[in-house]
Amino acid sequence: MAEKAEKLQAFVWEGKDRKGNKSKGEVSGTNLALVKAQLRKQGIIPDKVKKKPKPLFGGSKKITPFDIAMFTRQMATMMKAGVPLVQSFDIVTDGLENQGLKELIAAVRNDVASGTSFANALRRHPKYFDNLYCNLVDSGEKAGALEQMLDRIAMYLEKTETLKKKVKKAMTYPIAVIVVAIVVTAILLVKVVPQFESLFQGFGADLPVFTQFIIGISEWMQQWWFIVLLGIVGAVFLFKEAKKKSLKFSDLVDKYVLKLPVVGEILDKSAVAKFGRVLSTTFASGVPLVDALDSVAGATGNAVYRDAVMKIKDDVSSGTQLQASMKTTGVFPVMAVQLTAIGEESGNLDEMLEKVADHYEGVVDDMVDNLTALMEPMIMAVLGVLVGGLIIGMYLPIFQMGQVV
Repeated sequence: MAEKAEKLQAFVWEGKDRKGNKSKGEVSGTNLALVKAQLRKQGIIPDKVKKKPKPLFGGSKKITPFDIAMFTRQMATMMKAGVPLVQSFDIVTDGLENQGLKELIAAVRNDVASGTSFANALRRHPKYFDNLYCNLVDSGEKAGALEQMLDRIAMYLEKTETLKKKVKKAMTYPIAVIVVAIVVTAILLVKVVPQFESLFQGFGADLPVFTQFIIGISEWMQQWWFIVLLGIVGAVFLFKEAKKKSLKFSDLVDKYVLKLPVVGEILDKSAVAKFGRVLSTTFASGVPLVDALDSVAGATGNAVYRDAVMKIKDDVSSGTQLQASMKTTGVFPVMAVQLTAIGEESGNLDEMLEKVADHYEGVVDDMVDNLTALMEPMIMAVLGVLVGGLIIGMYLPIFQMGQVV
């Protein structure tokens, strides 16, 4: 069993070059001795070498999927220009500001420079490079077409992350409306309604039923608001934990979330787009269809489509056509099935699957834009009903007094 690789660290140094000129810089390494040896190989006599101090606030930025997509795109560009693999790592690293990403790429670079294959070097960092990424790089290395493969992976990552961002936007907007409505209502009930309540105490007459109802809610909120807040936070936490730890609960959520109005349709179409994008990328890379479906099942992002893809895999393994199996699952749109059928008949399955992905990514894009336009008047309507209802309830006694007078 291979020993665990030492953690790469950043060092700052000061010294002299071959001409005796003073110079300084920054270098990555696993320990002080190796860093000094590395500097001597570069013709630098180090006078002072020490670990780079960590900033008091913050530190390394989080490495996002977009960072990985950018790294892949830059590596593809370097290699297409004829730059050797190890040198490509150095060039890409020099242009980065994210220290965490620089350390990650430097670790991969050092592994590759020591003789490890690119794919195996990536497999040592599963948090950032999943099995699909590593398997595609491995296929590219074995086929002698790594630059084309990196270009294809970069395009896949860029498209996928853009789609995720749009879906996240679609999910965030309704949640934001609900949160704003709850916060505004809570503030009115806890801070504004009590002011009216103290005013009504001197009226000496029965208050309207609607006003009494609002005052009752206000008094309850003033007494239990902290419990309500803890309850909401606890419910959200328990939901996330249950979804993370219980596969059955997670699958149930995935099933019913697709039935939500508007948002469910967006999630449905995005799953179809992911199916087309991943299957197109893997199949075009020379991965056998049955093996490619394994990668697709985990990448669709929804349990309903995951189970459908696994059924398709079983059917295809027994000799059923892909489009026929997709049709029997009952979850794929007619257009996706028809384009897949055309691809199988014409021998251009990867191109047709790419068209499926492009079409449904466009559908998701349009639906998100429409949802955004729809939500703006809905926000005004929801807030208007809540705020307007509270105001009317508070002014009803005053209106009644005016009528009596």
